Amino acid sequence: MTRLNIKLLYVVGVFQFAFGAVHAEGIKLDIVGTGDGMEVLRALGSAFSEQHKSVDVVIPPSIGSGGGVAAVGSGKSVLGRVARKLSNTEIANGIRYQPVAKLPASFFVNRAAGVKSITSAQVLDIFAGRAVNWKELGGNDVRIRVVRREDTDSTLTVLRGSMPGWRDLVITEKSKTATTTQEAVETTKEVPGAIGFGPFNKSLEQDLTVLKIDGRYPTDDGYPSSVELALIFTDKTLVPDARDFVDFVKTPKSSEIISALGSVPVRR
Repeated sequence: MTRLNIKLLYVVGVFQFAFGAVHAEGIKLDIVGTGDGMEVLRALGSAFSEQHKSVDVVIPPSIGSGGGVAAVGSGKSVLGRVARKLSNTEIANGIRYQPVAKLPASFFVNRAAGVKSITSAQVLDIFAGRAVNWKELGGNDVRIRVVRREDTDSTLTVLRGSMPGWRDLVITEKSKTATTTQEAVETTKEVPGAIGFGPFNKSLEQDLTVLKIDGRYPTDDGYPSSVELALIFTDKTLVPDARDFVDFVKTPKSSEIISALGSVPVRR
C-alpha cells in the first residue's frame, strides 16, 4: 500500500469517526423567535423527539417574532416561531408561514388581588388607570399594578383589534413594561396586585389567577381575543428533520397536545 493510500485511509477514518460522534449525539433543531406559545412548542418538540430519537427540538429564550424572521431570513436558523402574520416583503423574500395554534389572549393577576372574573369595561378601566384598587372591583384592598407590553407586541396588537375600547386605549403611565411574555408572567407573580396579559396556557394557573372576562374563560366559546402561533422557514434551507417537524405539527397527535394545553389547533 502506498504512502498516499495510507494517508487517504487515515483521513477517511478520522472523518468517519467525527461524523459518527455527531450522529451519536443527535441533531439539535433550534426554533427561534417569539416568547408566545413556548410551552406549546416545547410539548410538540418532546413528542416529536420521542418519534425521532436522534432529533432534539430546542425552544430557546425569546428574541421576538422580528428576531425569528431575521434569523430565518438570513439563514442563521432553519426554523423560526412567530406570533404575527408575515409582511408582504417577508413573503417576497421567500419566508413561508405554517400556522400551529391559536393562543387565547388571557389576562392574569397576582392572587393577592382576590378576583376571578371582571368585565371587559373593568379591564379597560384598569389599563387606562381609572381603577386603582382591587376593592373597587370586588377584590381585596390591594393597589392595582399594571404590567403592559411594548406597542409592537403581538398580544397587545390582537387586544387592540378585538377587545372593546382597546383600539384607542392609552395605557396608564403608571405601569411596568415587560419586553417578553415570560417577564410579564414573572412580574405579575412577584408583585402583589399586579395584572398582566399574554397568550393563555394552563400552566399559568399554577401561580396566578387567569381571569374570566364577561363571564367567559379564555378557552370558552365567544372569548374574543387570540394570537396565532406559527412556524416560519425557507424552502432553500429547510433540512429534512426540520421539514419532518413542520409536517408533524399538522398531525392529529399534535392537535391533541395543543388542545390539552388549552390552545386551539390550526391545521392548514
